[in-house]
Amino acid sequence: MKKEDIITLPDPRLRQRSAKVQFVTPEILKLISDMTAVALDWEDSRPHEISAALSAVQIGHLDRVVIVRSDFDDKDTREFTALINPEIVKYEGEITTDYEGCLSVAGIYGKVPRYSKVRVKALDIDGHEVRFKADGFLAHVIQHEVDHINGIVFIDHIRDERNAFYTLDQEGELQPLDYAKNIEKNSILWD
Repeated sequence: MKKEDIITLPDPRLRQRSAKVQFVTPEILKLISDMTAVALDWEDSRPHEISAALSAVQIGHLDRVVIVRSDFDDKDTREFTALINPEIVKYEGEITTDYEGCLSVAGIYGKVPRYSKVRVKALDIDGHEVRFKADGFLAHVIQHEVDHINGIVFIDHIRDERNAFYTLDQEGELQPLDYAKNIEKNSILWD
């Protein structure tokens, strides 16, 4: 699969709750492989960004499966960890606001408030339960992806649309998006 297989708003599947995976089947393992291929293909087309994570719904599969990059700091490390039926069992720490983007909300970034720490449980690719704590950027990523499988997109957390959205310039720097100029063009984001 390729980056062109990523669905974007206003595709209604992005607003649907994904189904729980009952068993880790060969089809689920193939889905994870396809998700990884899509994430890397997208990343290879972007000089200033990494593909931090991807949920199955973003390639049109309403299964509770996400992949999370193993190393956010090194673009040469091209490994992802699959989380099947991920669930945040506890939110901890303080609410911190950080920039987020999404492969399914092309070219738009925003400041999103999220908990600084979470406790997570999921299944691994062998069907075994795993539990872990995540903090900082990883905690934000996990919350973003769990939102996806629950039919929520990061822009839903942004309450003040004015001066809240950004785009990347040629050098990979975030620049405020001119809300008044782009509201009609991007109105599909809020439909």
